[in-house]
Amino acid sequence: MKAARPVRIIFGAVLSLLLASAQQQSDPDFNPAIEHPAYPEGQGPFVAVDASHHNFHTAAGRYKPFADLLRRDGYAVRGSDGLFTAESLRGVEILVISNALNERNREDWSLPTPSAFVDEEIRAVQEWVGAGGSLLLIADHMPFPGAVENLGAAFGLHFSNGMVGQGPQLEATIRFSRPEGGLADHLITRGRRESERVEFVVTFGGSAFQAPENAQPLLVFDESAISFTPEKAGNFGPGSPQEPVGGWLQGAVLHAGKGRLAVFGEAAMFSAQVAGPIRFGMNSADAPHNAQFLLNVMHWLSGLLPD
Repeated sequence: MKAARPVRIIFGAVLSLLLASAQQQSDPDFNPAIEHPAYPEGQGPFVAVDASHHNFHTAAGRYKPFADLLRRDGYAVRGSDGLFTAESLRGVEILVISNALNERNREDWSLPTPSAFVDEEIRAVQEWVGAGGSLLLIADHMPFPGAVENLGAAFGLHFSNGMVGQGPQLEATIRFSRPEGGLADHLITRGRRESERVEFVVTFGGSAFQAPENAQPLLVFDESAISFTPEKAGNFGPGSPQEPVGGWLQGAVLHAGKGRLAVFGEAAMFSAQVAGPIRFGMNSADAPHNAQFLLNVMHWLSGLLPD
Protein backbone atom coordinates (compact mmCIF):
# COMPACT_ATOMS: atom_id res chain seq x y z
CA MET A 1 0.00 0.00 0.00
CA LYS A 2 1.22 3.50 -0.81
CA ALA A 3 1.05 6.24 1.76
CA ALA A 4 -2.02 8.42 1.63
CA ARG A 5 -1.73 11.44 -0.68
CA PRO A 6 -3.83 14.62 -0.93
CA VAL A 7 -6.67 13.94 -3.34
CA ARG A 8 -9.30 15.92 -5.19
CA ILE A 9 -11.68 13.29 -6.56
CA ILE A 10 -14.39 15.89 -7.00
CA PHE A 11 -16.50 14.18 -9.62
CA GLY A 12 -16.02 10.80 -8.00
CA ALA A 13 -17.35 12.09 -4.70
CA VAL A 14 -20.34 13.67 -6.43
CA LEU A 15 -20.96 10.52 -8.45
CA SER A 16 -20.90 8.33 -5.36
CA LEU A 17 -23.67 10.44 -3.88
CA LEU A 18 -25.63 10.42 -7.13
CA LEU A 19 -25.52 6.63 -7.31
CA ALA A 20 -27.59 6.49 -4.15
CA SER A 21 -29.90 9.30 -5.23
CA ALA A 22 -33.39 8.88 -6.65
CA GLN A 23 -32.67 11.90 -8.87
CA GLN A 24 -30.36 9.89 -11.12
CA GLN A 25 -32.14 8.81 -14.30
CA SER A 26 -31.55 8.18 -17.98
CA ASP A 27 -31.44 11.21 -20.28
CA PRO A 28 -34.58 11.19 -22.48
CA ASP A 29 -33.02 13.71 -24.89
CA PHE A 30 -29.97 11.61 -25.80
CA ASN A 31 -30.43 10.57 -29.43
CA PRO A 32 -27.17 10.80 -31.41
CA ALA A 33 -27.15 10.23 -35.15
CA ILE A 34 -25.83 6.91 -36.51
CA GLU A 35 -24.49 7.56 -39.99
CA HIS A 36 -24.00 3.92 -40.96
CA PRO A 37 -26.21 1.53 -38.92
CA ALA A 38 -24.66 -1.91 -38.64
CA TYR A 39 -27.88 -3.81 -39.40
CA PRO A 40 -31.39 -3.16 -40.70
CA GLU A 41 -33.73 -2.26 -37.83
CA GLY A 42 -34.29 -5.23 -35.52
CA GLN A 43 -32.35 -7.66 -37.72
CA GLY A 44 -29.03 -7.58 -35.88
CA PRO A 45 -27.80 -9.97 -33.17
CA PHE A 46 -29.99 -10.62 -30.14
CA VAL A 47 -28.61 -8.70 -27.14
CA ALA A 48 -29.81 -9.69 -23.66
CA VAL A 49 -29.20 -7.12 -20.89
CA ASP A 50 -29.11 -8.72 -17.45
CA ALA A 51 -31.85 -7.54 -15.09
CA SER A 52 -31.87 -10.48 -12.67
CA HIS A 53 -29.00 -9.71 -10.32
CA HIS A 54 -30.03 -6.43 -8.63
CA ASN A 55 -28.33 -4.64 -11.53
CA PHE A 56 -27.90 -0.90 -11.10
CA HIS A 57 -28.11 -0.57 -14.90
CA THR A 58 -30.84 -2.30 -16.92
CA ALA A 59 -32.22 -1.86 -20.44
CA ALA A 60 -35.45 -0.41 -19.07
CA GLY A 61 -33.74 1.78 -16.47
CA ARG A 62 -30.47 3.71 -16.35
CA TYR A 63 -29.17 1.83 -19.42
CA LYS A 64 -32.17 2.73 -21.58
CA PRO A 65 -30.03 5.12 -23.68
CA PHE A 66 -27.54 2.24 -24.08
CA ALA A 67 -30.30 -0.10 -25.26
CA ASP A 68 -31.89 2.54 -27.51
CA LEU A 69 -28.56 3.32 -29.18
CA LEU A 70 -28.02 -0.38 -29.92
CA ARG A 71 -31.55 -0.72 -31.30
CA ARG A 72 -30.96 2.18 -33.67
CA ASP A 73 -27.81 0.37 -34.84
CA GLY A 74 -30.03 -2.60 -35.72
CA TYR A 75 -29.58 -4.87 -32.69
CA ALA A 76 -32.52 -6.69 -31.12
CA VAL A 77 -32.31 -5.77 -27.42
CA ARG A 78 -34.31 -6.89 -24.43
CA GLY A 79 -33.89 -7.47 -20.71
CA SER A 80 -32.85 -10.86 -19.35
CA ASP A 81 -34.77 -12.31 -16.38
CA GLY A 82 -33.95 -15.36 -14.32
CA LEU A 83 -30.77 -17.23 -13.49
CA PHE A 84 -28.19 -17.90 -16.17
CA THR A 85 -28.53 -21.46 -17.45
CA ALA A 86 -27.80 -23.22 -20.71
CA GLU A 87 -31.50 -22.95 -21.50
CA SER A 88 -31.87 -19.23 -20.63
CA LEU A 89 -28.79 -18.36 -22.73
CA ARG A 90 -29.93 -20.33 -25.75
CA GLY A 91 -30.49 -17.93 -28.64
CA VAL A 92 -28.66 -15.06 -26.96
CA GLU A 93 -25.82 -13.77 -29.12
CA ILE A 94 -24.50 -10.99 -26.87
CA LEU A 95 -25.03 -10.94 -23.10
CA VAL A 96 -24.57 -7.65 -21.24
CA ILE A 97 -23.98 -7.69 -17.48
CA SER A 98 -23.67 -4.21 -15.99
CA ASN A 99 -23.22 -3.54 -12.28
CA ALA A 100 -24.71 -6.72 -10.89
CA LEU A 101 -24.99 -7.10 -7.11
CA ASN A 102 -25.59 -9.75 -4.51
CA GLU A 103 -28.83 -9.35 -2.53
CA ARG A 104 -26.69 -8.50 0.51
CA ASN A 105 -25.47 -5.27 -1.19
CA ARG A 106 -28.70 -4.20 -2.84
CA GLU A 107 -29.23 -1.45 -0.26
CA ASP A 108 -25.96 -1.67 1.68
CA TRP A 109 -22.84 -0.79 -0.33
CA SER A 110 -20.33 -1.95 2.26
CA LEU A 111 -18.07 -4.96 2.76
CA PRO A 112 -18.47 -7.85 2.36
CA THR A 113 -19.42 -7.90 -1.34
CA PRO A 114 -20.38 -11.51 -2.15
CA SER A 115 -20.75 -12.82 -5.68
CA ALA A 116 -23.85 -11.75 -7.59
CA PHE A 117 -23.90 -15.18 -9.24
CA VAL A 118 -24.09 -18.71 -7.94
CA ASP A 119 -21.46 -21.17 -9.14
CA GLU A 120 -23.87 -22.87 -11.54
CA GLU A 121 -24.52 -19.56 -13.30
CA ILE A 122 -20.81 -18.85 -13.66
CA ARG A 123 -20.28 -22.27 -15.25
CA ALA A 124 -23.23 -21.71 -17.58
CA VAL A 125 -21.89 -18.33 -18.75
CA GLN A 126 -18.36 -19.69 -19.12
CA GLU A 127 -19.58 -22.63 -21.22
CA TRP A 128 -21.86 -20.37 -23.28
CA VAL A 129 -18.97 -18.01 -24.13
CA GLY A 130 -16.69 -20.96 -24.86
CA ALA A 131 -19.25 -22.27 -27.33
CA GLY A 132 -19.36 -18.96 -29.23
CA GLY A 133 -21.32 -16.43 -27.16
CA SER A 134 -20.17 -12.84 -26.65
CA LEU A 135 -20.16 -11.25 -23.19
CA LEU A 136 -19.97 -7.56 -22.28
CA LEU A 137 -19.06 -7.47 -18.57
CA ILE A 138 -19.10 -4.12 -16.76
CA ALA A 139 -18.26 -3.53 -13.09
CA ASP A 140 -18.12 0.03 -11.77
CA HIS A 141 -16.64 1.16 -8.45
CA MET A 142 -17.05 -0.75 -5.17
CA PRO A 143 -19.19 -2.78 -4.43
CA PHE A 144 -19.69 -3.87 -8.06
CA PRO A 145 -16.19 -5.33 -8.66
CA GLY A 146 -16.55 -7.61 -5.65
CA ALA A 147 -19.87 -8.88 -6.97
CA VAL A 148 -18.34 -10.00 -10.31
CA GLU A 149 -14.94 -11.14 -9.06
CA ASN A 150 -15.82 -14.85 -9.24
CA LEU A 151 -17.35 -14.53 -12.70
CA GLY A 152 -14.34 -12.55 -13.89
CA ALA A 153 -11.95 -15.11 -12.41
CA ALA A 154 -13.51 -17.76 -14.65
CA PHE A 155 -11.99 -15.81 -17.55
CA GLY A 156 -8.68 -14.95 -15.85
CA LEU A 157 -9.70 -11.47 -14.67
CA HIS A 158 -9.04 -9.82 -11.30
CA PHE A 159 -10.77 -6.62 -10.13
CA SER A 160 -9.72 -4.09 -7.50
CA ASN A 161 -12.83 -3.53 -5.38
CA GLY A 162 -12.52 0.26 -5.14
CA MET A 163 -12.58 3.50 -7.14
CA VAL A 164 -9.65 4.74 -9.21
CA GLY A 165 -8.16 8.23 -9.35
CA GLN A 166 -5.44 9.21 -11.82
CA GLY A 167 -3.14 12.17 -12.42
CA PRO A 168 -1.51 14.70 -10.08
CA GLN A 169 -4.83 15.41 -8.36
CA LEU A 170 -6.03 11.79 -8.61
CA GLU A 171 -9.17 12.82 -10.48
CA ALA A 172 -11.86 10.17 -10.94
CA THR A 173 -13.04 11.52 -14.30
CA ILE A 174 -10.39 10.17 -16.66
CA ARG A 175 -9.70 10.85 -20.33
CA PHE A 176 -8.01 7.93 -22.10
CA SER A 177 -6.41 9.27 -25.29
CA ARG A 178 -4.20 7.96 -28.07
CA PRO A 179 -1.39 10.54 -27.73
CA GLU A 180 -1.03 9.87 -24.01
CA GLY A 181 -1.08 6.09 -24.48
CA GLY A 182 -4.21 5.46 -22.43
CA LEU A 183 -6.33 4.48 -25.43
CA ALA A 184 -4.91 1.54 -27.35
CA ASP A 185 -4.78 1.27 -31.13
CA HIS A 186 -7.17 -1.58 -31.89
CA LEU A 187 -9.86 -2.55 -34.38
CA ILE A 188 -12.36 -1.20 -31.87
CA THR A 189 -10.74 2.23 -31.65
CA ARG A 190 -10.23 2.36 -35.44
CA GLY A 191 -13.80 1.31 -36.32
CA ARG A 192 -15.01 0.16 -39.74
CA ARG A 193 -14.22 3.47 -41.45
CA GLU A 194 -12.48 6.75 -40.70
CA SER A 195 -15.69 8.37 -39.42
CA GLU A 196 -15.86 5.70 -36.68
CA ARG A 197 -12.30 6.26 -35.45
CA VAL A 198 -12.15 7.09 -31.71
CA GLU A 199 -9.47 9.48 -30.49
CA PHE A 200 -10.31 9.50 -26.78
CA VAL A 201 -12.76 8.02 -24.28
CA VAL A 202 -13.88 9.54 -20.97
CA THR A 203 -14.82 7.49 -17.91
CA PHE A 204 -16.50 8.68 -14.73
CA GLY A 205 -14.97 6.93 -11.74
CA GLY A 206 -14.96 3.15 -11.72
CA SER A 207 -12.62 0.30 -11.00
CA ALA A 208 -9.39 -1.22 -12.32
CA PHE A 209 -8.77 -4.81 -13.31
CA GLN A 210 -6.01 -7.12 -14.46
CA ALA A 211 -6.50 -9.40 -17.46
CA PRO A 212 -4.80 -12.56 -18.72
CA GLU A 213 -1.96 -12.46 -21.25
CA ASN A 214 -4.24 -13.18 -24.21
CA ALA A 215 -6.31 -10.05 -23.50
CA GLN A 216 -6.01 -6.96 -25.72
CA PRO A 217 -5.98 -3.75 -23.64
CA LEU A 218 -8.22 -0.86 -24.67
CA LEU A 219 -8.14 1.56 -21.70
CA VAL A 220 -4.89 1.58 -19.70
CA PHE A 221 -4.22 3.51 -16.48
CA ASP A 222 -0.97 5.45 -16.23
CA GLU A 223 1.52 5.00 -13.40
CA SER A 224 -0.18 7.64 -11.21
CA ALA A 225 -3.38 5.61 -10.83
CA ILE A 226 -4.51 4.64 -7.32
CA SER A 227 -7.50 2.50 -6.37
CA PHE A 228 -9.17 3.60 -3.13
CA THR A 229 -10.65 0.51 -1.49
CA PRO A 230 -12.82 1.51 1.49
CA GLU A 231 -15.13 -0.67 3.51
CA LYS A 232 -18.13 1.38 2.36
CA ALA A 233 -18.79 3.00 -1.03
CA GLY A 234 -18.68 6.78 -0.88
CA ASN A 235 -15.85 6.86 1.65
CA PHE A 236 -13.28 7.43 -1.09
CA GLY A 237 -10.48 9.73 -0.02
CA PRO A 238 -7.06 10.07 1.62
CA GLY A 239 -8.08 7.99 4.62
CA SER A 240 -9.16 5.01 2.50
CA PRO A 241 -6.95 1.96 1.95
CA GLN A 242 -5.06 2.43 -1.31
CA GLU A 243 -3.73 0.12 -4.00
CA PRO A 244 -1.43 1.29 -6.82
CA VAL A 245 -2.96 0.26 -10.17
CA GLY A 246 -0.65 1.87 -12.70
CA GLY A 247 -0.70 -0.23 -15.85
CA TRP A 248 -3.96 -1.90 -14.85
CA LEU A 249 -6.92 -1.73 -17.21
CA GLN A 250 -10.34 -0.13 -17.36
CA GLY A 251 -11.17 -1.73 -20.71
CA ALA A 252 -10.04 -4.85 -22.55
CA VAL A 253 -11.21 -7.58 -24.91
CA LEU A 254 -10.24 -11.21 -25.20
CA HIS A 255 -11.20 -14.46 -26.85
CA ALA A 256 -12.41 -17.36 -24.70
CA GLY A 257 -12.85 -20.61 -26.61
CA LYS A 258 -15.02 -19.77 -29.61
CA GLY A 259 -16.48 -16.71 -27.92
CA ARG A 260 -15.58 -13.11 -27.23
CA LEU A 261 -15.43 -11.08 -24.03
CA ALA A 262 -15.30 -7.29 -23.58
CA VAL A 263 -14.66 -6.04 -20.03
CA PHE A 264 -14.94 -2.54 -18.60
CA GLY A 265 -14.41 -1.19 -15.10
CA GLU A 266 -16.84 1.70 -15.50
CA ALA A 267 -20.53 1.81 -16.40
CA ALA A 268 -21.51 5.49 -16.71
CA MET A 269 -19.32 5.83 -19.82
CA PHE A 270 -21.95 3.78 -21.72
CA SER A 271 -24.95 5.48 -20.11
CA ALA A 272 -26.49 8.90 -20.65
CA GLN A 273 -27.66 10.04 -17.25
CA VAL A 274 -28.93 13.22 -15.64
CA ALA A 275 -29.15 14.21 -12.01
CA GLY A 276 -30.43 17.74 -11.66
CA PRO A 277 -28.19 19.93 -13.85
CA ILE A 278 -25.44 17.28 -14.11
CA ARG A 279 -25.06 15.16 -17.25
CA PHE A 280 -22.62 12.28 -17.34
CA GLY A 281 -21.97 9.45 -19.73
CA MET A 282 -22.39 9.53 -23.50
CA ASN A 283 -24.38 12.77 -23.19
CA SER A 284 -21.51 14.63 -21.50
CA ALA A 285 -19.87 17.41 -23.51
CA ASP A 286 -16.55 15.98 -22.30
CA ALA A 287 -17.22 12.56 -23.88
CA PRO A 288 -18.14 13.12 -27.56
CA HIS A 289 -16.63 9.81 -28.70
CA ASN A 290 -18.09 7.48 -26.07
CA ALA A 291 -21.19 6.57 -28.09
CA GLN A 292 -19.13 5.58 -31.13
CA PHE A 293 -16.77 3.66 -28.87
CA LEU A 294 -19.72 1.65 -27.52
CA LEU A 295 -20.94 0.90 -31.04
CA ASN A 296 -17.44 -0.20 -32.05
CA VAL A 297 -17.28 -2.52 -29.02
CA MET A 298 -20.59 -4.05 -30.04
CA HIS A 299 -19.38 -4.42 -33.63
CA TRP A 300 -16.39 -6.38 -32.34
CA LEU A 301 -18.56 -8.55 -30.11
CA SER A 302 -20.88 -9.29 -33.04
CA GLY A 303 -18.01 -10.12 -35.37
CA LEU A 304 -18.31 -7.10 -37.69
CA LEU A 305 -14.76 -6.20 -36.65
CA PRO A 306 -12.96 -9.53 -37.12
CA ASP A 307 -9.50 -10.07 -35.64
